[in-house]
Amino acid sequence: MAANAQLPGLPGFPEVSEFPDASRMPADGLVAVGGTLTVERLLDAYSHGIFPWFDSDAGPVLWWSPEPRAVLAPAQLRISKSLAKRLNARHYRVTADTAFADVIAACAAPRATEGGESGTWITPHMQSSYCQLHRMGCAHSVEAWQGGELVGGLYGIALGRMFFGESMFSRATDASKVALAHLARQLTAWSFTLIDCQLESDHLRSLGAVPMPRREFLNRVAANAGFETRLGRWQLDANDASPWRRSRTSDGARNTPA
Repeated sequence: MAANAQLPGLPGFPEVSEFPDASRMPADGLVAVGGTLTVERLLDAYSHGIFPWFDSDAGPVLWWSPEPRAVLAPAQLRISKSLAKRLNARHYRVTADTAFADVIAACAAPRATEGGESGTWITPHMQSSYCQLHRMGCAHSVEAWQGGELVGGLYGIALGRMFFGESMFSRATDASKVALAHLARQLTAWSFTLIDCQLESDHLRSLGAVPMPRREFLNRVAANAGFETRLGRWQLDANDASPWRRSRTSDGARNTPA
């Protein structure tokens, strides 16, 4: 079956010619099944607080809006003492939007699961669609380099003043955390309000992510539509030499550079 074919839905879930009100859908987060991964459909999904997550281009696209939603305020990124030390030592060179395709390919590399199996949900067709969004100036990456080697990074979608994080990878100690710290610093400077982390995890909680009721998150997404989207290639501010400091309190209160 062609990757962009209209796929049948499952009983009880609507096709995605028009997304449903996610606030009225089951708490497990599955809101729609089927449809395509065109850039138009993807942008429509994110603008309604919905994202795709499935494990094969051969199967239907699954669209999610979980309850609750894991979110991180950029200024509330929790920085440990060891991470602050690594950031201040400039152990990695950090860039934005210089290797988007490489970042998403690295994020798509199969990883071991708790059951001992390996797999990826970032399918080839998904990679192609997000690379197209990157060329449109809507999808962005942050890269961590060691010498000339890409050792960590992350990517996501920016709409208005919200960054919808998709995935991150690390091939060296704290490389993805360093990339996230630089992203959070830049988003704070640009007055972004939230980084969407999608699903809760111990790793994200350790970085300061907190659960937000789905209805509140969707209200924030709706309000975000009133802000202009920063399109085009991003560049990190090169002149900010402020020292990085660890979080002052255990709940992650102010931890961006002073």
